[in-house]
Amino acid sequence: MRCPYCGSLDTQVKDSRPTEDNTAIRRRRVCPDCGGRFTTFERVQLRELMVVKRSGRRVPFDRDKLARSVEIALRKRPVETERVERMLSGLVRQLESLGDTEIQSETVGEMVMEGLKQIDDVAYVRFASVYRNFREAKDFESLLGELNLGDGKKAEALAKLKRGETREPEPE
Repeated sequence: MRCPYCGSLDTQVKDSRPTEDNTAIRRRRVCPDCGGRFTTFERVQLRELMVVKRSGRRVPFDRDKLARSVEIALRKRPVETERVERMLSGLVRQLESLGDTEIQSETVGEMVMEGLKQIDDVAYVRFASVYRNFREAKDFESLLGELNLGDGKKAEALAKLKRGETREPEPE
């Protein structure tokens, strides 16, 4: 494994252990050349997946890119990292088990939205607003209708969105 600090190819594993959900191996490494320490994760990959974009372009599936977009949607939300990791691992397993090496980007997006809906409604709305390219408030209104909120909660959520409040208030 190449050292991210000096580029040396001679790094040593100091500690290995499975992650909480047993879907990866976490390795602590050290570079003997510069002394830098870093962590790597090793995951099982059943097949090489390609994502077919709306433009028709094909790109390799990148779990880290998916994790970053989910992390952005969940920014400042009270969600445990373990839950997010379980959702991502489950999503990747679902994609790999579809039986096809080429997956439409729409399929990935819809699966992420479904996973976020189970974890956090605000993150779901955030992700959906970018993914579905919302242009006006009524787009949010129709999405909130999908959440099956009671009328009072729906009205409250809409009011918050219109005021730009997309996160819970900070505890005092």
